[in-house]
Amino acid sequence: MGNRDLQFYIDGAWVDPVTPRRFDVIDPATDQAFAQISMGSATDVDLAVAAATRAFASFSRSSRADRIALLHRIAAEYRKRQDDLARAVSREMGAPIWFAQERHVVMGLSHIEKMAEILSWFPFEDPRGASMVTKEAIGVAALITPWNWPLNQVTCKVAPAIGAGCTMILKPAEQSPLSAIIFAEIMEAAGTPPGVFNLVNGDGASVGAALSRHPGVDMVSFTGSTHAGIQVAKAAADTVKRVHQELGGKSANILLPDVDLEDAVTKGVAGCYLNSGQSCVAPSRMFVHRDQYDEALRHAKTAAESYVVGMQDDAATRLGPVASRMQYDKIQGLIESGIAEGARLIAGGPGRPEGRDAGCFVRPTIFADVTPEMRIAREEIFGPVLSILPYDDVDSVIDEANATVYGLAAYVQSKDLALARNVAGRMRAGNIYINYPPVSADMPFGGFKQSGNGRECAEFGLEEFLEIKGIRGYGIVENQ
Repeated sequence: MGNRDLQFYIDGAWVDPVTPRRFDVIDPATDQAFAQISMGSATDVDLAVAAATRAFASFSRSSRADRIALLHRIAAEYRKRQDDLARAVSREMGAPIWFAQERHVVMGLSHIEKMAEILSWFPFEDPRGASMVTKEAIGVAALITPWNWPLNQVTCKVAPAIGAGCTMILKPAEQSPLSAIIFAEIMEAAGTPPGVFNLVNGDGASVGAALSRHPGVDMVSFTGSTHAGIQVAKAAADTVKRVHQELGGKSANILLPDVDLEDAVTKGVAGCYLNSGQSCVAPSRMFVHRDQYDEALRHAKTAAESYVVGMQDDAATRLGPVASRMQYDKIQGLIESGIAEGARLIAGGPGRPEGRDAGCFVRPTIFADVTPEMRIAREEIFGPVLSILPYDDVDSVIDEANATVYGLAAYVQSKDLALARNVAGRMRAGNIYINYPPVSADMPFGGFKQSGNGRECAEFGLEEFLEIKGIRGYGIVENQ
């Protein structure tokens, strides 16, 4: 990486931090630093907010066609940097290089392309007789993004902010900042007007808190843990700004008795282990009918033991390291709690996989005999750890699946589509997946309960960055 790692992008220029303070970026496969970034302060935030405020006056009035053209230029520059982005993501948060290329980078691009498409038809004006309802940019937006899907979360916030006509300050997770720095270079190369997009690196206690409480920020879009989201909301409350949150999850995966059990269990394990288990929608609680429970455990054990855990650049690797030492320690603590509370290990367990003496590598783990009160059944683990629970009938499993403070996602597997739809309709979650459908950028993403508020992706994400204005008498001309 270059000198820009130590700079911020503010008002269309790369600038040094007001107060120099460096932070090591760690490769989780080695636990060694491989780059350094600068950490920002409230003063850097002030400069970025001032730039965004100046730019808002003109950018908020830009034409639909101009914003579509800008999104197309961003997408074109993004494609040129796909290899750079994949290498950055792989190194900074541990994704295997093939997975960074095929999923992380591709998903990021999909949000930009989808937003350009949506802008071609989105109704910003709604005439109602002699009145008009308009949807206009809310203002300066603070975008605070996580380390687990860095490009996906950056683009599913930046793209709708651009589409709405908002200006913005991005604060990526300090653990995965390098892909965001490359993204800032993409925004610059695309000819984004100065001040429309700004990047300030830093941690939550400094830059995140300063953005959340800043009187010049009109909206905070935050993705991260529920605990951190509560802190953002509290900091934002004094200025009554809009707070949009995508938070934690503990998603249920209900396998109804008519499924092809081996296929459903194998896919369920794959869903839980996706991105080394570091997904807020991970189906980490698998519910299997009691009559099929022992067979399901056999299939789950076989599936878990097929996963190759290894270095990011090894083509055979299916699971890289988890993103940080802190995350590794948290996962190990929860695995130990499962054993202590009486759950039965079917696969994996504490410690690193065989042959891995260093790095944040986690053994692909399956627990049986899990009860709802256990920590592994209640808390978001964010690692390759699956709990399998038995159920007796559909009504009881729906109640148990819904018995969580979270409500981000739920999964239903069945050959009976009518039954699957009925179960989906009874789930208290914002995203329901029936029979492992393909990934799509045109569906809303967000949760119920402590999984957050608001929605991202497609026109649903665009709406979050818009304010509604009612103009009465719009079509009335008074007699002179």
